[in-house]
Amino acid sequence: MSIVIKNGRVIDPASETDRIADVLIVDGRIAGVAPHLSSPRAEVFDAAGMIVAPGFIDMHVHLREPGFEHAETIESGSRAAAAGGFTSICPMPNTKPVNDSAMVTSYIVESARRKAVVNVFPIGAITKGSAGEELAAIGAMKDAGAVAISDDGLPVMNARVMRRAMEFAKSYGLPVIQHCEDLNLSAGGDMHEGAASVRWGLRGIPAASEDVMVARDLLLAQLTGARYHVAHISTANAVGMVEFARARGLAVTAEATPHHFTLADTGMAPYDSNYKMKPPLRSAGHREAVIAGIASGAIQAIATDHAPHPGSEKMQEFERCPFGIIGMETALGLALEELVAPGRITLCRLVELFTTGPESVLRLGRGTLEPGGPGDVTIFSTDVEWTYDVNQSFSRSRNSPFHGRTFRGGPMATVVNGEVVWRRA
Repeated sequence: MSIVIKNGRVIDPASETDRIADVLIVDGRIAGVAPHLSSPRAEVFDAAGMIVAPGFIDMHVHLREPGFEHAETIESGSRAAAAGGFTSICPMPNTKPVNDSAMVTSYIVESARRKAVVNVFPIGAITKGSAGEELAAIGAMKDAGAVAISDDGLPVMNARVMRRAMEFAKSYGLPVIQHCEDLNLSAGGDMHEGAASVRWGLRGIPAASEDVMVARDLLLAQLTGARYHVAHISTANAVGMVEFARARGLAVTAEATPHHFTLADTGMAPYDSNYKMKPPLRSAGHREAVIAGIASGAIQAIATDHAPHPGSEKMQEFERCPFGIIGMETALGLALEELVAPGRITLCRLVELFTTGPESVLRLGRGTLEPGGPGDVTIFSTDVEWTYDVNQSFSRSRNSPFHGRTFRGGPMATVVNGEVVWRRA
């Protein structure tokens, strides 16, 4: 089985490629990148006028399975990923039961093998039950397929436990991913602490709750030598601290979400639960700092933090509804409009943020079009106009603030292991 993607602008930061060329995939592997390629009986995809890139990696998603299949499943989440241009996704461990053992990790891996249309690389928990007290079976989860450890929305508050986790993760060659939030500072909060929260009478989550945890963990990363990753970074001080740590040689990385570089608290529709997430939408100044960090290289990856919740849970009073929004199908469109179109980053840098950036953190053996590598390709356009209809989403949930938004630029086709698993109609 083979496919040749012809006439596209091939951008592969890993090999410093940016030229018009064809991409040939044979038996699920990249066979060549050059002009005028062909293969007997190969399927031909004409990508003239489009960008052809290594398969995009979303290193932070929630697939909800096992335990919360009413919100999302491995199958439905993978289809939403494909429609967003992602060929590989990494689900967080906040399932039921929590992915804190080889048994749950193996279940996710095997279920994905049978039902997912994209590659699924699970992230294991740092602590048992993500309770922050006793380390999970880190080595066993790695052997079963876990590519990182994180307690996700439940930050490890105990510094001693976090130190031990970093030491164990280093010995197993895994990165530690932290949701940076001091729960004592953020307790009871529903949105960013600022003028908007005061105006609407909602409890605030101060930026300092993120900053304090980032500062603590950077000191622990320096102490242990572990690879440390800041999930969904959202504050100016956090970006500055990560940049400072990287300049001094620490193995520290960070990701930003499309909603944090697109939206600010003052632009929220008042009391609309689709705008409630953690970290919360910050002020315009913090949003600008995140964009600057993406442009400067302080932030290595764009990740969606795709967090599905059914309407029965999300459509409640703002103070009662859960945090989180879906985001895989809108991520590329937002990045093109908010980062590339205004000239904040180049197209090559955008591809880096979706490929070599997350690959440098997770080391999946993906993120390039080098011959012999996996036949994962993302094809996208900078010109196509389309409107996001959340009711047509492949996700089982509908919690998005971007419903009805018209985009210029977005995914056109997604190729996984040499097979076209999604294409724009």
